[in-house]
Amino acid sequence: MLKGVRNRPKLEGVASAERVLAVLTAFRRGDDALELTELARRTSLVKSTIMRLCISLEKFELIERLEDGRYRLGVECARIGSVYQQSFAMEERIVPVLERLAAESLETASFYIRRGNQRICLFRADSPYQLRMNVRPGDARPMDGSSIAQVLSAFSGKARQKSADIQVPIYSCGVTDPHVASLAMPVFGPEGSLVGALALSGPSSRLTADHAGGLGPRLREEAERLSSQLGAQL
Repeated sequence: MLKGVRNRPKLEGVASAERVLAVLTAFRRGDDALELTELARRTSLVKSTIMRLCISLEKFELIERLEDGRYRLGVECARIGSVYQQSFAMEERIVPVLERLAAESLETASFYIRRGNQRICLFRADSPYQLRMNVRPGDARPMDGSSIAQVLSAFSGKARQKSADIQVPIYSCGVTDPHVASLAMPVFGPEGSLVGALALSGPSSRLTADHAGGLGPRLREEAERLSSQLGAQL
């Protein structure tokens, strides 16, 4: 045996933990919420077992049960995912882009992903101005009418088939906060899948529609370059 290399101990896993993980990993790219019947089909577990497991998962916000009885991944999954993304090569690609955009535009640059009915800030580079958005990596915001939410909604999953006529970047003002404006572009990965939204945000008094129009070409350029680096074929 090579020096410094240890064999894994011959131990067996815990069956209950494996059932929990079977439920969590049953969700696939493009899923929003799943019926109990579909979870049972994908996991080969009986419905009563899944329901008990989901009660425990709900306590840790790993699963959310909707009013219609369907289940979807909870916000804690997004937090764990953001921790993973920050330790992954994706950070090395995105953060320099955000820093460059923030330095050039003097506005806050950020990168968001979608998780259910929320959008999660993964990475952010602050504006040098004291007056700026108070959102930190890992924070969640609603999927409302903001430019960021519009991008994440219009270009993800089946909705992307109807997005050909959407003009980007998308600008919004006063949606999530009456004093905040934002400009957002989609970022794609392999096979044209949406990775997230690249955005500039700032006070509406500064990031006006006219000012955003001047920043749009640079935001588009950086989003397209980033998409190419992440494996998209543009």
